[in-house]
Amino acid sequence: MSTIYSQSFQELEPWIRTEVELQAVLGRGDRGAAVRRAQEWLTLSGHGVVIDGDFGPATERAVTAFQTRRGLVPSRKVDHETWAELTSPMTSVLRQRLDSSMPLGEATLVYARAHLQSAPREVGGANRGPWVRLYMRGRQGAEYAWCAGFVTFLMRQAADSMVAELPIAGSFSCDTLAAQAEEAGVLVVEADASPETVTPGSLFLVRRTAGDWTHTGLVVEADDDTITTIEGNTNDAGDREGYEVCARTRSWTKKDFVLL
Repeated sequence: MSTIYSQSFQELEPWIRTEVELQAVLGRGDRGAAVRRAQEWLTLSGHGVVIDGDFGPATERAVTAFQTRRGLVPSRKVDHETWAELTSPMTSVLRQRLDSSMPLGEATLVYARAHLQSAPREVGGANRGPWVRLYMRGRQGAEYAWCAGFVTFLMRQAADSMVAELPIAGSFSCDTLAAQAEEAGVLVVEADASPETVTPGSLFLVRRTAGDWTHTGLVVEADDDTITTIEGNTNDAGDREGYEVCARTRSWTKKDFVLL
């Protein structure tokens, strides 16, 4: 199973298929997890509703408004065509994007830019929603900070695209990413970091204290003073517990790096 597909969703990991496949048409009176997912995507698309798993009149009205705006038949139901349109920001980033081999870091950035364009963000509460579940293998909730899950998912997409080995296994934990990198010999500490040693597609790790890292993301490019990044679970202020995927500019201070 894979984190990308070329022909069919059947190529995808089970937890990903759960997010992008619709098992049955949804309409007024339906309840459950599938309705909740539809409500999440409606809210993400600008048609906010209460995410309670109950397909009532408000959800029906939001569905109709979404269908009308997207040029679909206003059926008032979440049919397969409507579901495909709702989830298109996610399905677009799951497609195979590489037609040639390239360095793993560069390939990871190809997918990172695609995700950034789809504007992933939380919905329904802290560290919740379909994007969080995508990056965290189906998990969500306040305890699931997802910055490390985000970069791990991107690394795996790049590796799956090229049928390549990853230098580190990846993790939901920044500390574990650092430990894996040190063991693999691909950790660059701040004292040794420079635009020459930190290549595009490397991971950055924000260091709180020695042996304790609190946030991670991808390096897009670097100069003598700053790095530009794509990172998850942040916000416009650069917080480590944000709510979206952002492009940021950061200093080199208190950062170590993982080479891909």
